[in-house]
Amino acid sequence: MTRVKRGIVTKRRHKKVLKAAKGFWGQRKNIFKRAKETLLRAMAFSFHGRKLKKRDYRGLFITRIKAAAEANSTKYNLLIHGLKKANVGLNRKMLSQIAIYDPSVFTKIVQAASSK
Repeated sequence: MTRVKRGIVTKRRHKKVLKAAKGFWGQRKNIFKRAKETLLRAMAFSFHGRKLKKRDYRGLFITRIKAAAEANSTKYNLLIHGLKKANVGLNRKMLSQIAIYDPSVFTKIVQAASSK
């Protein structure tokens, strides 16, 4: 049986990992074993971070809506409850955008929510 040399495949795999580990500190950027360990951990953190980002933004939207609702002399929970009763299908992201960029429309939304 003929001999198969696999140095090219290994080198390519190592280069791919080390390129992804660029910017890490110490051995983590230039030693394959350390870089691979750190990269796996970094990928796990980045996955978790993408989930946390959604949670953080929802909190930000709620804070903005609450501030705008209080400016229109109502409470956040009453506003959301009124919108559900009035069948207004705006999510919190859109409500916060409206509150920031078009306060007059947000006032009309608050009035529609309070009338129900």
